[in-house]
Amino acid sequence: MNSNLGSVVAAGRTMAAKATSRKWVLTAVALFFVLQLYFVRELLAAELLFGVAFGIVFLIVAAFYIVGTIGERSLGLTEAGVRALAQSARRGYAGIEDLSKRPFHRPHSESAR
Repeated sequence: MNSNLGSVVAAGRTMAAKATSRKWVLTAVALFFVLQLYFVRELLAAELLFGVAFGIVFLIVAAFYIVGTIGERSLGLTEAGVRALAQSARRGYAGIEDLSKRPFHRPHSESAR
């Protein structure tokens, strides 16, 4: 393992001694870092776009959920109101029916029997 590392270091020293190979190595390393930075930048941009898209989908789903919840609650309140109105109407109808069955006569009159 040390022999492999030594040979790589020796090859690196000989390449560093030559100006043209040093220029190409530095260009390749710089290009590698620039491409890595570009790739990272593109990944960050894609993550931001996906985050915005998922945020919009979340807001749409939340709006539908809120509208549905409000609709269910309003139906429950409407049902309670209709029940109260039905009870009141029944009482009123029973009162009118009771009134219609009573004979109307003046306070000091006698019945015709």
